[in-house]
Amino acid sequence: MPLTIHDFRDLEKKGYRFVGSKNHAAAKICHWTKKSIVSEGVCYKEKFYGIKSHRCLQMSPSISFCHHKCLFCWRDISITETEWNEEYDEPADIIDGCIEAQRNLLCGFFGNPQSDPKKLTECKEPNNAAISLAGEPMLYPLIDDLLAEFKRRNFTTFLVSNGLSPSRLENLEVEPTQLYISLDAPTQEIYRGLCDPQVENGWEKLNKSLDMLSSFNSRTVIRMTCVKDYNMSHPDEYARLIERSNPEFVEIKAYMYVGNSRKRLQFDNMPRNQDIYDFASSIAELCGREIVNESRESRVVLLE
Repeated sequence: MPLTIHDFRDLEKKGYRFVGSKNHAAAKICHWTKKSIVSEGVCYKEKFYGIKSHRCLQMSPSISFCHHKCLFCWRDISITETEWNEEYDEPADIIDGCIEAQRNLLCGFFGNPQSDPKKLTECKEPNNAAISLAGEPMLYPLIDDLLAEFKRRNFTTFLVSNGLSPSRLENLEVEPTQLYISLDAPTQEIYRGLCDPQVENGWEKLNKSLDMLSSFNSRTVIRMTCVKDYNMSHPDEYARLIERSNPEFVEIKAYMYVGNSRKRLQFDNMPRNQDIYDFASSIAELCGREIVNESRESRVVLLE
């Protein structure tokens, strides 16, 4: 079911800007992009991987499309669709629209005396796409072409997938710079309760994607969102899945009590920094990895 006028208005109030004519793609300014422009900090992705927060374009080609209705999702999951049965915009139009939307959303910083002049100039020309704003990007029918168009424009791309489209992942002709697979549960039972898959055989599909992760030439990352009292258990099972899939990195990050997730979870479900560090340490020891970095501001620990 297409998004309603109410849905659009609600998302625009939250900072989303829809682009194209088919209204399935959008951009939103990241909190850390704003912080970076006024020199108040940078995203953990800059600290871990070297991208520049003020030049990062946070976007999605598939805002309302996903296989999950995760309890910890910040979106209004009532709008979630699992099947793409409508028309779609071309990648070049989506990218042009997202860049223009970002420039318009950042215009206020050009009158802010705290803004870094060099960063202001550079932020108008983003060069990294965080394809992770909302929804599942692998459901966009032209995801390969989108990655190719970003590459043609000399963007690096960080693509975050829930892993429930293994056949599409397997047949990607253009790899992102960095491929994330979300692993948000150690067992099938916890997965079903926390992620609420809307398709059959979700756990099996996720495992298939994890198994092919090491075949990619791009940098690969398993991303774990930790929700206290839900999925911060069975570190041995997490370790087993990490060993089997063998990504270059593992990000173990705290669930943040924001957006619509506050209607489904409690503030106490948000782990503290020490909770995340201790849980990451136990997993690292079990799978022979090391903690190589952390960002306390974002409550995330990096294993390599």
